Amino acid sequence: MTRALVSFSDLRTAAYCPRKCYYQRRQADEDREPPPEVDSIRVLATRYDELLEAPSGTLESEPIAVPAVRYRDRLGATRDRLADAGQWDRLCEPADREVFATGRDCRGVVHKVLADPLEPALISSGEPPENGVWESQSVHAVAAAKALAWEHQQSVDRAWLEYPAYGVIRSLELTTRRKAQYRSALRAVRELDGPPARTTNRSKCESCEFAAECGVKTRTLRSLLGFE
Repeated sequence: MTRALVSFSDLRTAAYCPRKCYYQRRQADEDREPPPEVDSIRVLATRYDELLEAPSGTLESEPIAVPAVRYRDRLGATRDRLADAGQWDRLCEPADREVFATGRDCRGVVHKVLADPLEPALISSGEPPENGVWESQSVHAVAAAKALAWEHQQSVDRAWLEYPAYGVIRSLELTTRRKAQYRSALRAVRELDGPPARTTNRSKCESCEFAAECGVKTRTLRSLLGFE
């Protein structure tokens, strides 16, 4: 029996919290669409050179997450580092954009497809961690790489994560550990026939839109300060 393909978004959410994925999958498709500001941030990833040349006043009106001067310095350092490695032009002028890729187990949109070698680049609207990428994004990147590899019948060994609102771009190797995290998330999605156990990391619950439905109790600022 052929198994249903799992979406990139379900894999990413399951890697973060399987219970959140369960509640999210019960929503109507229109309720799962990202907010408009996500698209405006993603567009920044197509305009890096233009943003580097923009005056501070113009740059401040863009959906960037840090002050204009800091943003330009950070993006400039990113450009210099990647240009020295021969990667900047590939990321600014990819072989293709917004490609819907279908693999053996998963499918979804790859924001940029780089050629020679074949590599996916994903664009995050959020903040990067201090080092590397978030685990849920690592799982997403592995899924995108596997889908492209399946379609093109060639190996993919690296992926990219872009954080355009912060002027940061990072690469990640498809290591054994990352692939194991991907398989764990894939298994978690396929086993979602009921709500999984609640996460023990309650910090994930603070901003979750399903906290009330999930039944988890999040701590208030007063309780954290010892007033309750």
